[in-house]
Order: sequence, then C-alpha cells, then structure tokens
Amino acid sequence: MKILFVINSFYISGQGMAASARRTVQALRDAGEDVRVLSCENDDPNGPQPEFPLKMYHFPIFQPIIDAQGFRYASTDKKVLEKAIRWADVVHLEEAFVLELHAVNMARKLGKPITATYHIHPENIMSSLAMGNWRWANDALLKFWRKKLYDYCTLIQCPTVSVYERLKSMDFKAQLRVISNGLIPDKCIRPADPPAKYLDPERPLKVIYIGRMSVEKDQPTFIKALRHSAFAKRIQICLAGQGPEEKAYTRMAMKLYKDGVLKYKPIINFYSRDELRTLAAEADLCVHCATIEVEGLSIMEAMQQALVPVIAKGRISGAYQFALDDRSIFREKDPKDLAQKMDWWLEHPQERWEQGKLYAKSMEEYDIAKSAAKLIEMFKEAVAEGSK
Repeated sequence: MKILFVINSFYISGQGMAASARRTVQALRDAGEDVRVLSCENDDPNGPQPEFPLKMYHFPIFQPIIDAQGFRYASTDKKVLEKAIRWADVVHLEEAFVLELHAVNMARKLGKPITATYHIHPENIMSSLAMGNWRWANDALLKFWRKKLYDYCTLIQCPTVSVYERLKSMDFKAQLRVISNGLIPDKCIRPADPPAKYLDPERPLKVIYIGRMSVEKDQPTFIKALRHSAFAKRIQICLAGQGPEEKAYTRMAMKLYKDGVLKYKPIINFYSRDELRTLAAEADLCVHCATIEVEGLSIMEAMQQALVPVIAKGRISGAYQFALDDRSIFREKDPKDLAQKMDWWLEHPQERWEQGKLYAKSMEEYDIAKSAAKLIEMFKEAVAEGSK
C-alpha cells in the first residue's frame, strides 16, 4: 500500500507533531508499508529530505511569530503536489492548513481516498494570537476545517477519547477512530526497588515539567503552585523545554528562588530524548498543566520511566485520560489544587514508587507498533471504500 503523508514541516526539530509524524512513518515502514512524505525541505542540507519536497513559504509580518512557535509552512507547488498524490493509494493529512487544502482538492480531482490525524486544536493556533479563550472564534475555525478538509476524509485518527468526543459533538462526517499516536517502547531504567536515599526525609525532591514554553502548556500554574506547597523548601523544579515564553517563565521561576520560596535554584534547559528519559527516571514527580492538549506524548514518555504524573483536567486537554486515579488529576489553572495533589504524592514516597511501576506498565498499551497496525487497517478501509 502506497501511503502519502502530507505535513508542512516533517523534519523540524523541537516540534511535537513533527516528531510524532516521523515516528509514525518509521513504524509504518517497519511494518512493511510504502510511505512517502510531501513536506517542506529539511533545513539541514545534509539531513534526510522528504520524497516530495516543497519550498518553505515566508509569511509577511507574521513570520517571526511562526518561527517563535517552532513551525514552518510549505509553499504549494502544483506539479509536486500532483506527482505525489498520483503516486499514492491513500492521502493522509497531518494538519489542516493551506497545504492540506490543496492536497484535498487534488486528491478529490484524482479520485484518491483521504484520511487524517487530528493533531491540532484551533486553540493551539489562536493562543499564539491571544485568542485561545475566544470560544466562538475557535469553534468557527474548527467548523471551517471540518467543511473544507475533514468532511472529505473517509476516516480520522483521534489520538484520545477527548478528541473523539469533541469531533463527534461537532458532527464530523468521517468515521472517527481512537488510535494513540503511540510511544517508542523504551525500557524503564528506574530500578525496581527504591534506593535508600529515596526515603531520606531531607533530600531535595525533583519535580519536572516537560513541554514547550508556550501559553497553552501553562507552566505558570505549576510555578504558582509552589507558593502553596508544604514541600517548597525541598523541591527543585526543572522546566525541560524551549519556546516563545521561555524568558517569561524563567523569570517567574527564578523569582521564587530569589524570594526564598524555593531553596534550590530552578533548572531550565532543553534536553535530548535520551536525556529526558534519564531525567524522568531520576525525578520524583512530573507535572503537566497544559490547557490545550490533543494527547501529550511528553508526559506519556515520562510515565514510561515509572514517574508518577499530576495532570490538568480541562475541556480540551486529553492528557488526563492517562491518569490511573484522581490523585494524579487536578483542575486546570488551579495552582492550589495542583499543590495539594503534589504534596500528597511527595508525602508518600513508598506509595509513589509503587504507583510509578503501574504507570510504566500502563504505557505498554501505547506501543507505537500497535498504533501503526491500527492505522494500516484504517488505510485499508479507506482504500476499499474509495474503490466502491
């Protein structure tokens, strides 16, 4: 089966959706499928390139904002687009932008079946324009995406139940399938039994937040929660990531240290994937405050390392579905509730260690090979439906 992935920037680094797409494409290839990519050229001339490369499109005025978000838009070359889609048995959309609009039109013209993964909420876009809370505007954009793209798809991958329920409520015509984006099955490197120092009541407690420094990830709720934590003097926080709000969030975190709320200086850094695995395996707790989240692979990868999470629950955040019980869920944008949940886990180190093992076990269900197998069945259904 010849599967074409359509995505603006497949090779950009530090961007979760692109990383997820690269993993999925590799998993499908490992399963024996012929997968090619229609995307913007790789910025690294010595790196791999998409099979169907497109030039980068530069937006007047808005390009600095787009760059700050770690994104690239591809120009639409009709000849490249047609060549790619003629090659494919099925066209798979990773986004809902201009490139995908052109791909849908070309696929319909050539009679090719279309599928999609719902990776981005409208609020992910609008939050960059300070319109993340404008519900009418976000609903209008989602209706536009539905009308112009998604209703032409045979099937849509919904990475979480939260996404499925939202699209179902918006009367999407396509068949909706809940299929996780999937995790690379990394081995848990945290030891089976807690070392003696783990139970030391005086040692520093490392609480980490892995994620882009952006409005929708809501690191400020985590930082504010520390002012309400009974363990603040023992906590050393680590903000692992980069993004447009990095300077602002760094100032907020450092103010806690300067004000004496925190005894240990915050760690703020960008880590490689291997470094993040070690960081998670050595940490005591992982916090995830995102208010806009389709799935949340960063928190899932932390849980692979037997790290207990505390995750925000909100209207359009899907990550909380991975919590094993309410002790790991707090009300979004509520620092006091977050502090209470953090303190409970920090107060119970033995139970936290045992619960971490259960979290690592629960992540086995999301092996990317299993997700790839489900996607292959989805693609086969689309092709069969298109041939009727």
